[in-house]
Amino acid sequence: MFKRILFPVDRSRDTQDAAETLIQLAQFCQGQLWLLAVQEGEPDPETTQAIDSFLEQLKLGFTNQGLTTEVLQRQGIPAFVICDIADELNADLIVMGCRGIGLTQEGANESVSNRVINLAPCPVLVVP
Repeated sequence: MFKRILFPVDRSRDTQDAAETLIQLAQFCQGQLWLLAVQEGEPDPETTQAIDSFLEQLKLGFTNQGLTTEVLQRQGIPAFVICDIADELNADLIVMGCRGIGLTQEGANESVSNRVINLAPCPVLVVP
């Protein structure tokens, strides 16, 4: 089933909501998790440090739930980086939150989750 699960994260409420669903799914499947944060543009030390801290907090939460969890931080265009990492990891599933901007035609063109759905090398579970 889903043994290698990629979880792209940001510091939004959508990530927290998706994390709750992911915990249940990963426990059921006994899957290993990779948390991925993608930083667009030039990285600055303050933002990088905040992301590192956020990733470690998330990792601790998943680890406390008995889940094997790794963290990754990359730079680039989120949808492309997410799909590239999923391919590199040979991920079975990508789980991600959704901000709802893809509900309009204009939003769908800008939506990271919509782009990932169309480009991903594996199934994508979008948690509203």
